[in-house]
Amino acid sequence: MTEDHFHHGARPFLSENDGTAGVAETASFLRYFPYEEPYDHQREAMGRISDALDAERDVLFEGACGTGKTLAALVPALEYAEREDKTVVITTNVHQQTRQFIEEARAITRQQPVRTVVFRGKGSMCHIDVGYEECQALRDTTRQLVDQEQELAELESRQEELLDAAQDGNDRAAEARSAVMDELEAVEEGVEALREEANVCERYYANLTEDTDEFYAWLTEDVRTPDDVYDYAEEAGYCGYELLKEGMDGVDLVICNYHHLLDPAIREQFFRWLGRDPEDVVAVFDEAHNIEETAREHASTQLTETTLDGALDELEEVDDYRVDAAERVVDAYRTALRRVYDEALTVGAKDAVGDEWEDLTVENEDGRDDLTLAFLDAYEGPGFRADLEEALELGATLDRRYQEQYKEGETTTRKECRVLQAADFIDEWVDGAVAAGTYPVVSVRRDDAGLYGRAELYACLPRSVTEPLFEELSTSVLMSATLRPFDVLGDVLGVGEDRLTMAYGEQFPESRRRTYAVDIPALFASSRDDPGVQETVAEMLSDAVRFTPGNTLLFFPSYAEAERYYHRLETTATPYLDRPGVRAQELKEEFVADETAVLFTSLWGTLAEGVSYDGDDARTVAVVGVPYPHLDDRSEAVQRAYATAFGEEKAGWEYAVEVPTVRKTRQALGRVVRSPDDFGVRVLLDERYTRRNVRELGDYSVYESFPPEEREEHVDVDPGKLKYAMLNFYADMDAWDGQPPDP
Repeated sequence: MTEDHFHHGARPFLSENDGTAGVAETASFLRYFPYEEPYDHQREAMGRISDALDAERDVLFEGACGTGKTLAALVPALEYAEREDKTVVITTNVHQQTRQFIEEARAITRQQPVRTVVFRGKGSMCHIDVGYEECQALRDTTRQLVDQEQELAELESRQEELLDAAQDGNDRAAEARSAVMDELEAVEEGVEALREEANVCERYYANLTEDTDEFYAWLTEDVRTPDDVYDYAEEAGYCGYELLKEGMDGVDLVICNYHHLLDPAIREQFFRWLGRDPEDVVAVFDEAHNIEETAREHASTQLTETTLDGALDELEEVDDYRVDAAERVVDAYRTALRRVYDEALTVGAKDAVGDEWEDLTVENEDGRDDLTLAFLDAYEGPGFRADLEEALELGATLDRRYQEQYKEGETTTRKECRVLQAADFIDEWVDGAVAAGTYPVVSVRRDDAGLYGRAELYACLPRSVTEPLFEELSTSVLMSATLRPFDVLGDVLGVGEDRLTMAYGEQFPESRRRTYAVDIPALFASSRDDPGVQETVAEMLSDAVRFTPGNTLLFFPSYAEAERYYHRLETTATPYLDRPGVRAQELKEEFVADETAVLFTSLWGTLAEGVSYDGDDARTVAVVGVPYPHLDDRSEAVQRAYATAFGEEKAGWEYAVEVPTVRKTRQALGRVVRSPDDFGVRVLLDERYTRRNVRELGDYSVYESFPPEEREEHVDVDPGKLKYAMLNFYADMDAWDGQPPDP
């Protein structure tokens, strides 16, 4: 693996003579650069990425705010794709970044023709609001109708030709016309039946039968957003989603969400819509530190008790020799699921279960989990594997039947096959629950109907999804402001060993920012309820808010901690509290519209990354404690899986907990100082961030978990000195409007 390269601040470009790939002034990829001149470091990064793409090497690219990562990756990728007949896909899971990609793509297109599609999933693009299965059936039936109508038109034309020939005395033409008329009559009956009885999507019908050339000319003359496409299609009577899918074939650049590449089922279709094999795709992942969790979600599978109930209800209505076998398996699994959570919860615990899923431990030391053991105990029959095979076959049969019924208009909605869903999951559970890197878990929640359970195969190793993807793609560029340590990211995601790694630090003047590590006792979870600790933290936060000439962001280990200090802090600034389930974007807009405000939120919420607070939007950001996530059974399972996969127990903690936490902290710190003219203070409230306590704290210290150039900027301050440090810094920035506060 190539040694990491770090560049602190803007530095001159290195020529080929000093061992780093050079970028000539007339480098061919620069024709895609949409502005007058790239920064020196940006030019260098483009050159190194270009060389890596030529060598078919993956790239791990860390760049602080202001690095120009998007263009540094996109410009050489587009040039390489044009030269080698590839398609570039740039993807993120952050809406704000998608908007930035669109703006950058528009700028490039105005200079160099690039056919671009911004793709979004069906859920927000459907004009008639039907589910995926219904949509699939509607498409099939509509396509069948159009095909038959085309066949009918061809037969009409043929019979007219034969009629003319017969009238001219051609006896063979008369005989042939008689056969065509018989066929035409049969096709007419089929078309009539489809029109009268089958379920058809009129919008998709318009796509297939009307001239859509004008739409595709409009689509490719600029970079259109999915909302633009939806509005166009809504007015024209088309299906915008299907038009967008058809419009992806042969484009140069696609902007999309992570799911289109990280969900294995969606990915296969996505490449088909592109008209490309995976090896013909160059993928650029932004905010790539988030790939791990997204991939884990797609690798995990779940089955709720309500689906099992639905499967049993479904079987009661079926007349088939395989019903008894399917009932034995599904009923045994439902019985086992109920038994597991009934035995795990006391009466009081059951009453306390709310509307959020609550995990129960089913792992045990006997090699098989409690749910599997309960299933084997509850099953009564000749053999569960044989019964399960029949249940799978029956489910597939029923699913095909429901598809045909909807297509032919026998039902108004496309029925989902619960039997197939249940049998598929049980089949996966039997072997998957003991598979390496998989954690079996049972969860419970309560709704209006009462308590019910869920079984889940939780995927601890995201590389089961990502490694095959990186192996198939032509090349990939993974970029973020917080990728390091590169070896951890590479191991966790399974990025190829022959990868290029490079990091560019802060590009803005160091004199315009300060990072203060406040030497207060470590805020371990066990000490957070201590009144003395709370008083100390509240005092520090009060000082931070008071000595900020503008808005302050406060990040806590959890929403509960944020709310604790929201109620505790006494301040003249307007307080805003972020809560789970509340629209964070609206809260953010209210906050930045204020002139002197303080926002209380969780580091693990949606406002800690991918959100810009420019200029006066926020001057100071504080991270309270080392905000490790709640360490539950799942996180411990991930730690064990990482320790097994990467060879030592320490790797489990480092890979699964410490590195993601420090990345989150670095993301939060990056919310302020977003441009060369901007300025601000970052506050780390916990002795574990200080340089002076590294030796004393040992493994508890996280100071050395930060990249070298970032930790070098940590200024250790005593609690009572924070307000003076902030007062002096903001005075140097001439930030106070009038007299500063009196310390």
